[in-house]
Amino acid sequence: MANLAIPKTAKAAVLNTRGEKYVFKDEYPVKQPSELLPGECLVKLEYSGVCRSDLHVKQGDWRKKSILPLIGGHEAVGRVVAIGEHSDAGTLKIGDRVGLKWIADVCCAQSKTHGFTVNGTFAEYAVSYVDYVTPIPDGLDSAAAAPFLCAGVTVYKGLKQSKAKIGEWVAISGAGGGLGHLEDEAVQYAVAMGLRVVAIDTGAAKKELCAKIGAEKWVDFKETTDLEADVRAATDGLGPHAAVIAVGDARPFNQALMYLRPAGTLVAIGMPGGDALLNVPVQLLIGKCLTILGSAVGNRQDVVEALQIAAQGKVKCEYQVRELNELNEIFDEMMAGNFAGRMIFRL
Repeated sequence: MANLAIPKTAKAAVLNTRGEKYVFKDEYPVKQPSELLPGECLVKLEYSGVCRSDLHVKQGDWRKKSILPLIGGHEAVGRVVAIGEHSDAGTLKIGDRVGLKWIADVCCAQSKTHGFTVNGTFAEYAVSYVDYVTPIPDGLDSAAAAPFLCAGVTVYKGLKQSKAKIGEWVAISGAGGGLGHLEDEAVQYAVAMGLRVVAIDTGAAKKELCAKIGAEKWVDFKETTDLEADVRAATDGLGPHAAVIAVGDARPFNQALMYLRPAGTLVAIGMPGGDALLNVPVQLLIGKCLTILGSAVGNRQDVVEALQIAAQGKVKCEYQVRELNELNEIFDEMMAGNFAGRMIFRL
């Protein structure tokens, strides 16, 4: 199929200065088919999500900083409208519905990341790479698919990394959706993988949600006087086999070291800002034979698997559909803690 007609300009949200608001442009230049390099493709986006990581990038509170000016965003679904000449595109063709995610491309151990080292998905059109766009399964709505390209695959990969086996216990901190429903997706994926979940969060509404989506046990971190003891008591008195921590606070990471059972595994997914530290007593680490690992995002196969599980209806995500010009208000809501579910832009 020939390249489709592409406008010269389109809408985009651009970050010019860290810590400042995004600027909305109605006539941002769109890379034309003749300008695409081999291996590049142009995607007309339909929906893009906004993630807590986008806030960290905007505020510049990670040690590594993004490019500027920047079009942020790294979880979106759209259709391929152009492919760079001389590209080895495999089965990818114009008109295919695909997903864009954090990892945009990898070559020689060097990666490009959407919304960080290259422009991302807060725009009507985005440049991506033929080897790294992900096919979206039939039957999975485009808006519903977008969050699984970041939050979903991130927690799914973390659970795989934990090496927890069917019937074993996994603790999930912030299980009621402390970071925009990333953690409640973790509960659903864990249940789909045959794991038993102890959910750690606070509030009656989140307790009800966690029970509804399959968590067997609950520990409220605000009500408990001894979180570590309560988590161990909820998991056969020995502690969970694994803990998947996807929150933006250092404390749950350190608490997990105390409640994990011998030979347990801590999987760190969340990235607190600033100089958050993991304080590991060496005698505890060795005495309990603990494994500690970080898990950033999944690879291409992990994304395919995560989407297939979602397409089967085993994992669902609550989301609100907003407009791109509401981006700054959404970041304000995030910072104020008034952030319910995932936010998806219609583009």
